[in-house]
Amino acid sequence: MVTSVFLYACESWTLTAELQRRVQALELRCYRKMLNISFKDHVTNNEVKTRVRRAIGPVEDLLSIVKRRKMTWYGHVTRSSRLAKTILQSTVPGGRRRGRQKKRWEDNINEWTGLSFANSQRASEGRSRWRRIVRRSSRVPQQPP
Repeated sequence: MVTSVFLYACESWTLTAELQRRVQALELRCYRKMLNISFKDHVTNNEVKTRVRRAIGPVEDLLSIVKRRKMTWYGHVTRSSRLAKTILQSTVPGGRRRGRQKKRWEDNINEWTGLSFANSQRASEGRSRWRRIVRRSSRVPQQPP
């Protein structure tokens, strides 16, 4: 139940480094709660993940689920011809503010696929090709022990 509540409307998030860190922290906090492991026990995150895998089998990371759902939604909207597509692909006239630019929703798609926004739009027109791209791009690289 926690997963479904957590993932509600995750397709609209812009995943910054801070938000990714917080998602991973929440996931490990939930695992520790389920396994009744206190922070005082000094059990590493990798050990917690190993215990979870032993207890319930392979589990997909929350971050991978969020990325996959966001990219799947992007492909769905890009193939449609509705208001959501117009909103997603339109631009606002004028410039952006000075300084470091905030990460945009589409920047996540470009970063994960390695394609420009125009190329990702063309790629998402073919459903089977887009599914392969989503499968490849939504994996979260494991941190070295």
